[in-house]
Amino acid sequence: MSQAHQGGDGRRRVVIVGGGFGGLACARALAGADVDVTLIDKRNHHLFQPLLYQVATAALSPADIAVPLRGVLAKAKNVRVLLGEVCGIDPDRRQVSLTDGTTVPYEQLVLATGSAYNYFAHPEWAQQAPAPKSIADARHIRASLLKAFEDAERADDAAHREALLTFVVVGGGPTGVEMAGTIAELARHTLKGNFRNIDPACAKIILVEAGPRILSAFPEELSTYAVDALRRMGVDVRLGCAVEGLDDHGLDTKAGRINARTIIWGAGIKAAQGAAWLGGTHDRNGRIPVADNMAVVGHERIFAIGDVALLEQDGAALPALAQVAQQQGTHLGRELRVLAIPRPFRYRSRGDTAVIGRHSAVYSLGKYQLKGRFAWFLWGLAHVYLLIGFDRRALVMFQWIWRYLTFERGARLID
Repeated sequence: MSQAHQGGDGRRRVVIVGGGFGGLACARALAGADVDVTLIDKRNHHLFQPLLYQVATAALSPADIAVPLRGVLAKAKNVRVLLGEVCGIDPDRRQVSLTDGTTVPYEQLVLATGSAYNYFAHPEWAQQAPAPKSIADARHIRASLLKAFEDAERADDAAHREALLTFVVVGGGPTGVEMAGTIAELARHTLKGNFRNIDPACAKIILVEAGPRILSAFPEELSTYAVDALRRMGVDVRLGCAVEGLDDHGLDTKAGRINARTIIWGAGIKAAQGAAWLGGTHDRNGRIPVADNMAVVGHERIFAIGDVALLEQDGAALPALAQVAQQQGTHLGRELRVLAIPRPFRYRSRGDTAVIGRHSAVYSLGKYQLKGRFAWFLWGLAHVYLLIGFDRRALVMFQWIWRYLTFERGARLID
């Protein structure tokens, strides 16, 4: 096997696996340091996943929320971006193996591999119920949504047309709630008057949640508000409705059969690859236990951040949020600039937020709770702030304002 990268001038070699929020924040914090950094990702771009559902519902284009990693790190001369897929780690030899047979040596390794959607021991369901985790996923969902209306326009059989115009979102977390709300807006407003044989406003949008309430990470009052807001938008919210089976024609739940041609999954996440490479212990969601300085338990040279890390603070595991990963990545990068052993990390929440629809959102920070128009404004402000690059911030804001004024969506393409 060949070695793809060697540290120069005897400097420390830090390898970061994953260019998401945590990995990119770590690389940026290490920019200009007396350290050789290699960032490895199987994609050449950083993806702003919190807005991926808007790509899936034709509100934004992929380029609006994705930025090339090389472009972001172009001025960081000590940082090298390597396009490749990691398939293993050898902690004894201190090297990372890629699928093309290449090995990358390290002195310190940062795992920021993120998460994947959890199909709860039914990976085959992904075929019928895709989840918005990548640009390819979002484009596939967008095409399925738009084509359902096109096929319904041509359908002669009433039952077939009804199934085509039934859209089911599985999971009542932020992704599921945001997806259901924006599909309702697409059907009720954006597509209004676009068809001759069907009324898109007659589409059924069903949100199914196995638990007793949606947005379970939020206070109950905000969960109740979210249910009421969705129902006012025409979304059928079904609680205590666990999925028992899926096929090409619909899904079976504890509450009965739902015939639908379009099913979208948003029912929870699990850590992406990471723990398996180390052969160590992990929790039921595949997260790697780490110390308070984010070092993997039993591996002082290996660190894990973001969704792949299990870090407890104040007696509870930190949530899988972009702001958690970003804070961890920035802290670890700053520490590794000058220290071989980082100091402990402390997460400071900026609040949890989820948008429901036009003028409807929820925001929670400790004892402070907001809902409605002001929470909706804070949601937009927070997401624009987290986007990378002034151009993308300006572009997304412009499109949101245009959509707010006209209800139009410029990315209604079937490809």
